[in-house]
Amino acid sequence: MKIVVGLGNPDKKYLKTFHNVGFMVLDAAAQKLNLKIKKSRCRSLIAESNLNGQKFVLAMPQTYMNLSGEAVLSLIQNFKASADDLLVVYDDCDLDLGMLRLRTTGSAGTHNGMKNIINLLNTENFKRLRIGIGKPPANFPLADYVLSDIPTDSRHTMFEAILRASDCIIDWLNGQTFDTVMQQYNGQA
Repeated sequence: MKIVVGLGNPDKKYLKTFHNVGFMVLDAAAQKLNLKIKKSRCRSLIAESNLNGQKFVLAMPQTYMNLSGEAVLSLIQNFKASADDLLVVYDDCDLDLGMLRLRTTGSAGTHNGMKNIINLLNTENFKRLRIGIGKPPANFPLADYVLSDIPTDSRHTMFEAILRASDCIIDWLNGQTFDTVMQQYNGQA
């Protein structure tokens, strides 16, 4: 069982914001896999399926970003999975716009959703796919930046990064080792 969790906020007003990039990536992956993420389970909207005999779940927590760990913990417990089966997809302001960074462990950095996940799982040892959104402009508070709509001049770069990130997820679900996926996708989208 593999669980891929895209982080975001459930309200429509956040739909096109930097902080919803995790949701956007999962939407793109689901579309490529001909799935709909709409079943309500484990405080998330999910799609369940399998690829080459490997069962997986795509999940979008409906807990709001800062409480993402509640949904992730519920998913792991409900599907009898471990942190090793988990891949969390989220935005990262410490990476340049459009950059992809995959890792098997690490801190939460400035990301409150990841802080909550790490706290509730009691481990930093799980896979993550970070999509760079760049630093906020001068005098633009970080909280306001991540909750702002992606600017028109950044949309093409973000769209390309989202598509590449969705390919990365599908390759992992399709049986490639995470090390192979990291080697192939780490870097600029």
